[in-house]
Amino acid sequence: MDLSKLKADLKKDFNSSSSSIDLQNLKVKYLGKKGKITNLSKKLSTFEKKHRPKVGKKINELKLLFNELNDKTSLKIEKKELEIEISKDQVDVSLPVDTSQRGGLHPITRTIEKISSYFLTKGYLIEDGPEIESEYYNFDALNIPQDHPARDMHDTFYLSTGDLLRTHTSPVQIHALEKYEMPLKILCPGKVYRSDSDPTHTPMFHQIEGLVIDKNVNFGNLKKELVDFLNYFFGKDLKVRFRPSYFPFTEPSAEVDIMDQKGWLEIMGCGMVHPNVLKMSGIDYKKYSGFAFGLGIERMAKLDYSISDMRILFENDLKAISGKK
Repeated sequence: MDLSKLKADLKKDFNSSSSSIDLQNLKVKYLGKKGKITNLSKKLSTFEKKHRPKVGKKINELKLLFNELNDKTSLKIEKKELEIEISKDQVDVSLPVDTSQRGGLHPITRTIEKISSYFLTKGYLIEDGPEIESEYYNFDALNIPQDHPARDMHDTFYLSTGDLLRTHTSPVQIHALEKYEMPLKILCPGKVYRSDSDPTHTPMFHQIEGLVIDKNVNFGNLKKELVDFLNYFFGKDLKVRFRPSYFPFTEPSAEVDIMDQKGWLEIMGCGMVHPNVLKMSGIDYKKYSGFAFGLGIERMAKLDYSISDMRILFENDLKAISGKK
């Protein structure tokens, strides 16, 4: 598999594109069901375990490159096609000028991209999963007891089928543990749902969770990974502390706080993957260990963009959610 040649071919194809139809054909060629990049993703499991993180990173870089080239080329083609259309008709110079500005990405989208781009450089694979889940993947496989309050109707949206809207992105980790061979490094961004609505909570919000499984993984590895990430995200060396906590799927567990102008601020949860979780997914917990962490995207976006009220992120105030800091 010559990834360098594929990257060169991708750039060459975009350079030779001259119409919107050409761009549509390129999307099918590279990202369609039988596309070149799609086929690479399907073949990832055929590589040796030690090579998968590196190859996975290269595949994700190809996807990012495709989107970047597609955006740039689309602008050029749209401008060219518009100029051709304008040249066909006489321009009325007395018409008012359109001063509307181009839209920007939502702060939540930008925050997901910012976090994902960091962990991609660390060899993590980006994983997605269904938003409608069974109780097994949402609770049982995560070592959450039958009598745990999180299973109650007032916390969880249950469907008539007996399934539910996932309450966290942790089920994606279980699917990945069943899908891939170890070792494994994944990041799972997505929407989650909880029957909760007040000034600081919404029924739908976004989480992003990370999972690392390998031999001899310990809590020190987890602390370094998270401290390095938080320093990157906020662009400075932070005071970070880890407080003992409890999650059914990790042991030991911790809450992570950072120091801001007002004092300590809770930012995320983490811990070592509970042996029961590994055992439920068919992983030899005596041979492998791992850590997991999770954080709310809205909270990170609120801090990064200095937004005073989290509810603004879900309202249609274009000035507030323009994606500009």
